[in-house]
Amino acid sequence: MFVRQLTYLVTLEREKHFARAAEKCNVTQSTLSAGLKALERELDMRLVIREPRFMGLTPEGERVVEWAAQIIIDYESLKQDVEGLREGLKGTLRLGVIPAAIPALARLTAAFCARHPHVCVDVNSMTSIEIQSGLDKFELDAGLTYLDNEPLVNVRKRQLYKEKYMFVTSAHGPFAKLPHITWHDASNENLCLLHEGMQNRRVLNNIARSVGLKLTPTVTTNSFLAVCSYVTSGVWSSIIPHTFSYLFAECKELKLIELVEPVHGQYIGLVTSDRDPMTPLAHALMQCATRLNFDDAAMVTT
Repeated sequence: MFVRQLTYLVTLEREKHFARAAEKCNVTQSTLSAGLKALERELDMRLVIREPRFMGLTPEGERVVEWAAQIIIDYESLKQDVEGLREGLKGTLRLGVIPAAIPALARLTAAFCARHPHVCVDVNSMTSIEIQSGLDKFELDAGLTYLDNEPLVNVRKRQLYKEKYMFVTSAHGPFAKLPHITWHDASNENLCLLHEGMQNRRVLNNIARSVGLKLTPTVTTNSFLAVCSYVTSGVWSSIIPHTFSYLFAECKELKLIELVEPVHGQYIGLVTSDRDPMTPLAHALMQCATRLNFDDAAMVTT
């Protein structure tokens, strides 16, 4: 019962509304309110500000929410761990993934799902900052993100592969027959890139800056899908992670060219909260990541 009451409090803090919190918890509003009051009596402190609608949490309530989130995930992990001994892992693996790493994601989760067929996978495209927040709040089991550029804190890391960069352009353009292109020449083209709120774009900016260049795209977006749409039009070019190359493999109208001067790479890896014991799902995913080789032929460009 105590864990259920903590769940009510955490959900209320997230939803900021009694009725919505009750709906998320699959209980009536009166049941939720009674549970919260019981929790306040148990802890002998006021947690929720009611006037009469939800007005926020008291300072004590804010602190209890932090502990509650950890207690809830530990309780759920305990059940998963013990039940897994008998029937195998069950539940939902919650993943946050930066957009640049999405092409590699299916490979990782395919190996995981093959070993744990009763587990569902819930994937959300997130910024690295959002992944950090999700791990801190126990809303994610793991994240796929950059390791050595704006690194996350209080996490365990497993390096997967080194992201390299390709220039993608029209197969009928002036660079189509070249084996490589310099960053200087690429920066002068009509570019569509991610906007500067995305870490991948900041990585590209840093590379360009290192050789005295500035990237000035005519189109910016927060979606690699939009980038793909623009480059397939033949009007725009872009700079993309090498793992996106398979998306364009059958597109004869586009040409992918290696970027040089400089040749640069950033490590992508799996991160989980740095805590013992790890949640069963996070631990199982880390084990799968350890067995995979992301540097073989399936991950290199052609």
